[in-house]
Amino acid sequence: MFTGIVEEVGRVEAIQRGSQSLILTIGGDKIFSDLKIGDSVAVNGVCLTATTIHGRTFTADVMPESIKMTTFTNLKSGQPVNLERAMAANGRFGGHIVAGHVDGTGRVSDMRRTDNAIVFTITADKSVMDYVIYKGSIAIDGISLTIANRTDTSFQVSVIPHTIAETVLADATVGTIVNLETDISGRYIRHFMNLKEESTPASSNFSRSFETLLVEKGFL
Repeated sequence: MFTGIVEEVGRVEAIQRGSQSLILTIGGDKIFSDLKIGDSVAVNGVCLTATTIHGRTFTADVMPESIKMTTFTNLKSGQPVNLERAMAANGRFGGHIVAGHVDGTGRVSDMRRTDNAIVFTITADKSVMDYVIYKGSIAIDGISLTIANRTDTSFQVSVIPHTIAETVLADATVGTIVNLETDISGRYIRHFMNLKEESTPASSNFSRSFETLLVEKGFL
């Protein structure tokens, strides 16, 4: 589990391509203070497992599904990437719940400065936009951000200079493709609300109880 607070910008040191998979070598600095084999690292918002560690680099396997759903299709050696270690149980929860399971990609369709911030407009497919809500949270390349506006096909986030300087958004331009992960709670709520038939009486009772709770709390 991650929080979307990027610790540092690392770099893709090498890419070993299989027929449908990748082995990435990622370099960095801060994250290696306590990184161990088997630990999870979010790389541009994609949860990867460190399989080997050599000095200030680690390697990670990327499955075909992860490649298909993310910007890793076009990943290049030397490319900067956002890095975040999994959150410690006693750590500060600075962003929002980020699982590292990317829902899809979006495209930067506009960038404009508003006083001390840059407003990014991101265009995304309906499969992502269905879970994008005004003032809700979203992870863009693993960065926890708040949705400032939305339409049926795009949304906007306002990003402060510090976040831009400390992440790969510093290199973003119109046309840049980014990884998107929506708020996981919304996905669970939608799943339960769309259940039509249950396999057991107990699960059916749970579905009705869940809907009743949402009504009581004013969500429906």
